[in-house]
Amino acid sequence: MKSSPSRQFVTFLVVLAAVAFGMVLASGFGLTVPGLADDNPGPQMVSGTATAAGGLPSFADLAEAVAPAVVSIRADSFESAPAQRRVDPFEFFFGPRRRQPQQEQEQEEPESRRFRQESGGSGFVISAEGLIATNNHVVEDADRLVVTLDDRDFEAEVVGTDPATDLALIKIDAGHPLKYLKLGDSDGLRVGDWIMAIGSPLRLDHTVTVGVVSAKGRSIGITPEFSLENFIQTDAAINFGNSGGPLVNVRGEVVGIATAINYGAENIGFAVPVSTLRQVLPQLRDEGRVTRGYLGVNIGNLSFELAQSFGIDGTDGAVVQEALSGQPAGDAGVRAGDIILRIDDVKVTDTRDLIDYVSAQQPDDKVKLHIWRDGKEQDLTVKLGERPGTDTAVAETGHEESGGGVDWLGVRYQELTQSLREDHGMPDSARGVWLTQVEPDSPLYDVGVRVGDVIAEVNGQTAETGSAFEKLINDVPSGAYLRLYVQRYDPRTESWTSFFAPVRKP
Repeated sequence: MKSSPSRQFVTFLVVLAAVAFGMVLASGFGLTVPGLADDNPGPQMVSGTATAAGGLPSFADLAEAVAPAVVSIRADSFESAPAQRRVDPFEFFFGPRRRQPQQEQEQEEPESRRFRQESGGSGFVISAEGLIATNNHVVEDADRLVVTLDDRDFEAEVVGTDPATDLALIKIDAGHPLKYLKLGDSDGLRVGDWIMAIGSPLRLDHTVTVGVVSAKGRSIGITPEFSLENFIQTDAAINFGNSGGPLVNVRGEVVGIATAINYGAENIGFAVPVSTLRQVLPQLRDEGRVTRGYLGVNIGNLSFELAQSFGIDGTDGAVVQEALSGQPAGDAGVRAGDIILRIDDVKVTDTRDLIDYVSAQQPDDKVKLHIWRDGKEQDLTVKLGERPGTDTAVAETGHEESGGGVDWLGVRYQELTQSLREDHGMPDSARGVWLTQVEPDSPLYDVGVRVGDVIAEVNGQTAETGSAFEKLINDVPSGAYLRLYVQRYDPRTESWTSFFAPVRKP
């Protein structure tokens, strides 16, 4: 039976559409891009590309190219422990196993003995001479490091560590030049870009997982300096042992270092961007540690409401929530409420711009801050100090029965008396009203204010007493913004954290 001309024409259109769809699909995956990013890579540098197979992406060539430069790291520590605590190699995979009581009593041993605790992770070679990048938490407190590469074990030495970014540099001597990976561009990554993770999760060498960039610029509070956190989030599977392994783009360039997973979720992993590694690499290699410039301020981003309360257009800039006493910025005249618009010739869009710039400078460097203060712009010059090693935590504060209150704000408060300061371990210098209640529907709750916080100022005016506090609030017309200066005290560290809370008066 012969097909009609119209049916033949329809068949032709279907085939043509299928071919066109296949070409678009391949182009969308970036599979039609030939060659490497570097036209003249080093003789030992390894790289590759994701290639097409049957119209779908294949990472086989990429994995084959990258794998020779990825290592497994075993960290041994030697500690004292009770005699009956035996090290079971299966616990690495399955957790502690139940033991038969009679087995524990079969052999008498000394009250304590030395034992070897094994942990580990991954890493990747970044130079032909044997430099290897990994996470600080992989090598931290290790008495011995063993690197496995090409089915051989090498003892490694620690070259440098940086707990603030959870990065470390170690070195092995393989006796010959090694293949290494090229460091790529993490700043150019876009959400949705393909990436591949490779490492040794649960000691399963050269395990390859693939996913996309899920988000950028994540801060999850896992490092001592959480203000420096700038993680890449990915759905490529990252498990125990992947730490320190590379995330590579489709050209085989390292764009991140696998660092953490979210225990309560699936396919949420985090990696340090390679731009951070590039920044600290010279100091890790040459000095063994990283020093950073330090302003000595607590800063926050400008929300629309907060910008309105300062009388400034737009939300670009970083607001100084506190200029720490005796620190560089405070000594140079910076004070709470200043909005930093530029540092040297760099525009400050948000706090990340300021933190990254200052951290890239060295102690004793001088920087110029262009700030907004009291409706005018001005410049201040600051000689940077050295950034301390850790941030302090904020403690929860207990609840006490209230005194006065402001109903529309949803708060109750007490004046800070000497006895109240003594009861809560506050210094004599503490001034303001102490919040004993913050309702969950309070506009202050939405901007982070909690029970135990102290409101020290309203719109730049001190609020040492309850009557002064309420008068300053009542003097603001309906529809205008209140700018509350909030302080939170941690008696464990004897330190304050401060921030501004903008609220629009109904």
